[in-house]
Amino acid sequence: MRSRTAIWFECKIQYEKIMEDGLQKKVVETYTIDALSFTEAEQRIMEEMSSYISGEFTIKDIKIAAYKEVFFSDEDSADRWYKTKLQFITIDEKTAKEKKSSVNYLVNAGTLNGAVKNIDEVMGGTMIDYVISSVAETSLMDVFEYGHESRPDDKPEYEK
Repeated sequence: MRSRTAIWFECKIQYEKIMEDGLQKKVVETYTIDALSFTEAEQRIMEEMSSYISGEFTIKDIKIAAYKEVFFSDEDSADRWYKTKLQFITIDEKTAKEKKSSVNYLVNAGTLNGAVKNIDEVMGGTMIDYVISSVAETSLMDVFEYGHESRPDDKPEYEK
């Protein structure tokens, strides 16, 4: 488990990209990075992007991402990111009524079916009842976790 209590931030980066036809085009790409604050997110995305982009780039936007955790994949074909919404089913101890709460996750996979499989693998190791209510491909280019270490053995954190 991660010892830092980091937040996931979505960062939009604008730069001149050389396209396949050799022409330069101004593009805006979205990346996700974990950090402790907006200031750290800005600093980290600048460091990460400077090793990928030759030339100038601008940070167009930084905002807190709408997901609780990121599930990474070690598969070579996992080149896409999927925003998933899971509903957790709990029983209220006082009223004995069923309660559903929704949590968003970001899942790395090569296909939509692969994303569902990855969710089931991670969640299957828990005792939590859940339903996958949505899975949608994002336009994210990449996700930068602090230390760049994916942790496939991590179990998701869940808050009631």
